[in-house]
Amino acid sequence: MSWTKEQMARRALAEIEPGSIVNLGIGLPTLVGDLLPDDADVWLHSENGILGMGPSPLAGSEDPQCINAGKETVTIRPGGSTFGSHTSFAMIRGGHVDLALLGALQVASNGDLANWTVPGGRTMGMGGAMDLAAGARRVVVITRFHARDGSPKLVDRCTYPLTACGVVDRVITDLGVFDPGPRGWVQVEAA
Repeated sequence: MSWTKEQMARRALAEIEPGSIVNLGIGLPTLVGDLLPDDADVWLHSENGILGMGPSPLAGSEDPQCINAGKETVTIRPGGSTFGSHTSFAMIRGGHVDLALLGALQVASNGDLANWTVPGGRTMGMGGAMDLAAGARRVVVITRFHARDGSPKLVDRCTYPLTACGVVDRVITDLGVFDPGPRGWVQVEAA
């Protein structure tokens, strides 16, 4: 049995502590924003300069100037704010982001993260992933267990260029939840 994208995002909600600031990375992590209850005591952050990011807007009510780091339109919850990316990265680098939910191409059993480029592929740039991986208090990855070519994304050692070393605390996949550890991967929960 395997989890759907929505089930993976719902499982990620369990990783969010009340009162925390949570950055949602590009891809699967953005689904979490649509599932977060309206009354949740959580502030969603986007590194392009939003604190208090809300869910995706209803069709027809999109504001093209209100976008997340993946250039998808979002809403802003009451009390939320926008600011320059320099302030946003000061928050990240200053350790004020409690949890970063990131996507990944590969995660190594020692917590190394590779999530920005495939060797020989098109490189768009690292974005905020390096800063988030190094600056967030906790890093949880949400990704499929297998890549499109069938190879596993949870590996002993990353073969793709690293984003950060030893930063991943937990990985949520379509097959279950896994933690990196000194003796290799530990399955925390099965799908």
